[in-house]
Amino acid sequence: MMQERGTGMTETETAAKKIAQEMGLDMDNVLKTVALIDEGNTIPFIARYRKEVTGNMTDETLRNLYDKLTLYRNFEKRKNDILRMLAKNEVLTPELEDSIHCAKNITELEDLYRPYRPKKRTRAVIAQEKGLKPLADHILAGRDGISARAEEFLSEEMGVPTVEEALKGARDIAAEVVSDDPRARKLLRSLIYGKGHIVSRSKGEDGPGNYEMYADYREPCRKIQPHRVLALNRGEREGFLQVKIEVPEAEALSILENLFLGEGFSDESAGHLKEAAADGWKRLLFPSLEREVRGDFTERAEEGALNVFKDNLRSLLMAPPVYAKRILAIDPGMRTGSKIACVDETGRLLETAVIFPIPPQNEKEKSAGTLLDLARKHNINAIAIGNGTGCREIEEFVAETISSRGLELRYTIVNEAGASVYSASKLGQGEFPHLDVAERSAVSIARRLQDPLSELVKIDPRSIGVGQYQHDVNQKRLQEVLDGVVESCVNRVGVDLNTASAALLGYVAGINRPVAENMVKYREENGPFRSREEIKGVPRLGPAVFKQCAGFLRIPDAANYFDRSAVHPESYGTARQVMDRLGLSFEDLGNPSAVPEADTKKLAAELGVGEPTLTDIFDEFKRPGRDPREELPEPVFKKGVLKMEDLAEGMRLSGVVRNVVDFGAFVDVGVHQDGLVHISELSDKYVKHPLDVVKVGDVVEVKVLSVDVERKRIELSMKRGREG
Repeated sequence: MMQERGTGMTETETAAKKIAQEMGLDMDNVLKTVALIDEGNTIPFIARYRKEVTGNMTDETLRNLYDKLTLYRNFEKRKNDILRMLAKNEVLTPELEDSIHCAKNITELEDLYRPYRPKKRTRAVIAQEKGLKPLADHILAGRDGISARAEEFLSEEMGVPTVEEALKGARDIAAEVVSDDPRARKLLRSLIYGKGHIVSRSKGEDGPGNYEMYADYREPCRKIQPHRVLALNRGEREGFLQVKIEVPEAEALSILENLFLGEGFSDESAGHLKEAAADGWKRLLFPSLEREVRGDFTERAEEGALNVFKDNLRSLLMAPPVYAKRILAIDPGMRTGSKIACVDETGRLLETAVIFPIPPQNEKEKSAGTLLDLARKHNINAIAIGNGTGCREIEEFVAETISSRGLELRYTIVNEAGASVYSASKLGQGEFPHLDVAERSAVSIARRLQDPLSELVKIDPRSIGVGQYQHDVNQKRLQEVLDGVVESCVNRVGVDLNTASAALLGYVAGINRPVAENMVKYREENGPFRSREEIKGVPRLGPAVFKQCAGFLRIPDAANYFDRSAVHPESYGTARQVMDRLGLSFEDLGNPSAVPEADTKKLAAELGVGEPTLTDIFDEFKRPGRDPREELPEPVFKKGVLKMEDLAEGMRLSGVVRNVVDFGAFVDVGVHQDGLVHISELSDKYVKHPLDVVKVGDVVEVKVLSVDVERKRIELSMKRGREG
């Protein structure tokens, strides 16, 4: 294992030390966690079943640690690649090698490498080919008699016919030296961040389009907010805006002159160098730094957007399931009708139908009869209405039908984002080949009310509609982050081995899509799994995969109690020892009052296991396979309906948070148009970010500040100070 230069530590130990310092973690725990990762263990497995090793790190902490480890290792690889290339080109000096080893970040590292990078045929490269580098060195050294020295380089054959041509080429070389200098880049980068401004102007004959606020916009670089960066980028990309950075040029040139004009410089050399520095700044250095700084702003903004999307998605996936209810779902439609799907308590499709209660057909009476017949025939407990086009009209129809027919039914609005994506997918077609797209969508709406997690895993997270600027960020990184969130949620909840779809099983720790499909196929051919041990017979599911996934797979009616729980098979022996110590039988398990309290620290020491593992075993003794979503409130069910026109300033309402973005939260108050609670209206206290106050799925109390029916805008407030 390679040692880190001058520290006596291996690269992994150095990485662990840096990560521990950055994250405020114990270095020994970090080092052991890195070893677990390098052994091929998954994040969910480590988080749940290796708590003693990690010091009880959460899934989120482990993912952050993994990201930092990856960045550090990529950084070290880049260092080694650069050192190898410099050595190969015979330009690696001991001083340069030390500087590269001491580089603290990728920007500093690339600045050091920049002067030696292979270049295209720049003006400086062409001048060097003409043999003018010694003349440029004279200028950079501040020597006198530059014009006279230039005469020595005149050559028709080399393309240097005049003294002015020679001096111009020498200045081109000096300009590139100035622009490549690591000290200059560092100082001027700081100047841009500290005193620069991002400026945007409307571009083109069509005006700013949807970017009116940025048509004549100026903001200090140090204050620019992530969502504004992404908005500016999009406006520029779509051709509506011209975006640039402005910086105090005189100050920039002064920095360069102070760096390169040493004491004793001749007036002639100083003049040439100032001219070269000004040219290098305008032509090379500033354009390069502007791209770099804007790239940095974009990267930070994207990471911020990813974090918002990640938190919103987690809240959506962890929404509480509606257990033991038969659902009638309606996918609203205008011309082609609204599709109905009835499902039983397990999500099994019972029947589909089409109704036409809204324009252009307006078959309200006939549609109400169909709704009533289906509700009675299938003992429906609740109605789910998709929030797409026609939702408000269907909601009015449903509310009126419930009221006029005296039905003991409630309804709720379900966010149907992504349902059409699932309906048209191979997965949707495979599940319901005999249904059309809209009917599949209705089934998806019903199921996502029953169990949001199980249904939403079938849809690309980018199509679920929670986040901001998701189409503007790096799509590969977005997919990685969102897949990590889905994986985290699935494994936190656990999966019923005998009912889970291949899509759901594919997110279980250690299981990939082919293995998930093999598990479903095995189940179809051999009947339900009776024990965890039985999954070892699934093709391509070897010992390593079994170790990672087994604890997250549950069999609710298994003969072995532990197979119903989150106890990992590797701890079954320990669990039985605990039962013997406490005098427990399998009949006692699952009954919290039958499981006595115990000194877990003492018992763990006696049994030679970690206390966190023992604590988890005790929890499973009391409530096997407990679903963490059960502690959350159910979706909001309604009987009546409001219109946007019914809202008035000062009205107080209960609503559900549908999306959270950098500048506030969008809340559904039941009028088919989400209202915005601006970040300044989220709390009486200062709010750094909306996610510090609310999350997707929260039920909140709001006050209506204003209603603009024509523009379909509702402004809301959650401030307590606005009472009365």
